Amino acid sequence: MNTPDPDQGESRPRVALIAGPTASGKSALAIALAQAANGTVINADASQVYADLQILSARPGAQEMAQAPHRLFGYIDGAQACTAARWAVEARAEIGRAHAEGRLPILVGGTGLYIRTLLDGIAPVPDIDPAIRQVVRALPVAAAHAALTREDPRAAARLAPADATRVARALEVVRSTGKPLSQWQKHKSGGIGDSIRLSPLILLPPRDWLIARCDLRFGQMVETGAVDEVQVLLARDLSPDLPVMRAIGVPEIGAWLAGQIDRDTMLERGRIATRQYAKRQYTWFSRQPPADWRRETRQINTEIIAELIRILQH
Repeated sequence: MNTPDPDQGESRPRVALIAGPTASGKSALAIALAQAANGTVINADASQVYADLQILSARPGAQEMAQAPHRLFGYIDGAQACTAARWAVEARAEIGRAHAEGRLPILVGGTGLYIRTLLDGIAPVPDIDPAIRQVVRALPVAAAHAALTREDPRAAARLAPADATRVARALEVVRSTGKPLSQWQKHKSGGIGDSIRLSPLILLPPRDWLIARCDLRFGQMVETGAVDEVQVLLARDLSPDLPVMRAIGVPEIGAWLAGQIDRDTMLERGRIATRQYAKRQYTWFSRQPPADWRRETRQINTEIIAELIRILQH
C-alpha cells in the first residue's frame, strides 16, 4: 500500500482508517470518532457487506448505527459475491459523498485486500478463461500450491500454502494470461491513496486478550440469533462456493443443524475458525501496511479511545 507524499500537504481531503483483526475494538472506536469529528463510518469488511450475515459478521446493530451515519453495511444480497474491485468503486463514491457533506469519512474493517485495492488501485487482469478457472478451483489447495510452485514460483513463495483463495487466484491468472499476477500488479490504476490525506490506525491488541474476545464473541453469537441466521441462509439453497456460505460460523452451525456434529463440537469449531481468522488478520496487518502507519498494541478501553480520537483528528 502506498503512503501518500506528505509534501502534498493539507489541500487533500482527509480520510480516517481504522483497521485490524476481528474483535479488536474497531467498531467502538469508529463510532466514537464519528461522533467527535462529524464522521461517516464506511465499512471495509468483506463479510459485513452481506445482508444475510448481520450476527455472524459482527455487523453493528441498529442501536450502534443510529449513533452515526453508516455506509456499505449489509447492502449486498448473499446470492452475489462482492469483489474488492466492486467495493472499492462504492467506497470511493461514499468517501466523496461524505466529503461533499462536510463529514469525515472513516473507513473501518479488517479486509486488507479491500483497503489495498481502494488505496493502490487494481491490476488490469483480463477475464479468466472459465474452463481454466473451473479446473483450478477444483484442485485441493496443496495440489494448487504445488502447481503454482512450478508455474509462478515467486507467487508460491509469497503466499501461504493453505491460503486457498489467493493460491487459486495466482494460478488461474498465470494459466489464463501467460503472465504472473505480479507483472499485472505493476500497472495498477484507480487507487485514491495519492489524492487523499490518510490518517491510518492499525489495532493490534495483545494476542491473548484478542483470542479471549474471539472465543467469547462466537459463543454470544450462537446464543443471540446466529443459529436462526444460518437456518434462513441454508433455506435459500445458495451455492456453497459463495462467500456467505463459507463465512465463519455458517459451515459449523450448518453441520450441527444437519446432525453431523454435536453442539459442543460446533462451538469449538466455530471458536477455532474465529481464532485462526483473527491470527491471519493480525499477521497481515502487522506486516503489510506501510511502516509509518500507527500501530496501537494496547487493548482498547474508554480512556484509550479518547486518546486515539485526538490522534485521528490531526
